[in-house]
Amino acid sequence: MKKLINNPDDVATETMEGFAAAFPQSVKILENVRAIVRRDAPVKGKVAVMTGGGSGHEPMWWGYVGPGLPDASVIGNVFAAPPPGPIYQTAKAIESGRGVLFIYGNYSGDVLNFDAAAEMLEAESVPVACVRTSDDVASASPDRKGERRGIAGSIFTLKIAAARASEGADLQDVAASANKANQSTRSMALALTSCTIPASGQPIFRLAEGVVAIGMGGHGEPGIYEGPMRRADELAHLMVSNLLADQAAMAGDEVAVLVNGMGATPLGELLIMYRAVSRLLSDARIAICRSYVGNYCTSLDMAGCSVSLIRLDNELKRLLLAPADSPFFKQG
Repeated sequence: MKKLINNPDDVATETMEGFAAAFPQSVKILENVRAIVRRDAPVKGKVAVMTGGGSGHEPMWWGYVGPGLPDASVIGNVFAAPPPGPIYQTAKAIESGRGVLFIYGNYSGDVLNFDAAAEMLEAESVPVACVRTSDDVASASPDRKGERRGIAGSIFTLKIAAARASEGADLQDVAASANKANQSTRSMALALTSCTIPASGQPIFRLAEGVVAIGMGGHGEPGIYEGPMRRADELAHLMVSNLLADQAAMAGDEVAVLVNGMGATPLGELLIMYRAVSRLLSDARIAICRSYVGNYCTSLDMAGCSVSLIRLDNELKRLLLAPADSPFFKQG
């Protein structure tokens, strides 16, 4: 293992400190808590939107903190959920009287710890709502959507919820927009290589040379298919076909598209994948409103990508396209 780190146990903390040092005009570290908050938090007059999760997915989750985006992100160790205490403390620091919306991936540790923090806040009469992102179609069948995990498509839910909060909506309406965004989003990932967790120095799974894993999760969770490597156009066709079969969109719909890198895939290869995805959607008579290509939700040094689609109506389109400003997501 060759990595530009110091002590493997300090990776999450030192990454956060480096991020805050690089962008002091945008974010700050919450004192005595491993969390990133927007520079002007708490923001009066709006629902606080908060996210978080394990490190190793940079710039997800903490890279999307700022105006038009979440107000804070609490940070766990690599691939590990943050504990309830820091989640509670961060929420208290950013809440300004209109409640807090938690948005987090549908993973057992995150569910347990964010829900525990929500109970702590509710005991103090702080209104809280929780939305679990679940966009990964490979992680459970359509009749078990509630068991699906949240992957790169979670960024659509973060963006839309935060935009609704910025409009001055109440907690119930912000949560409703977040749930609508999550329910309208479908994603699928593929892996070409494993990643290496700094603390162990070992790959988290094994893929034989010349083999691709379709549906692989960001923490090495099993996918739906392992087989010989294929051309980019063929892989894109397989992924888009699965997304459309899961009712991601149909002819006449308008969508936003995210082709996301897993950490070690060159931008050129992501653009080749986007080329194929866009042509497939055009053939299906599905219009693309907005495209995002790059590393949005990674898995350390894994090679691979994911494709996400969100079916847009007038509300979701307005909120997705609203201005946003963070070091790793700027729009409008």
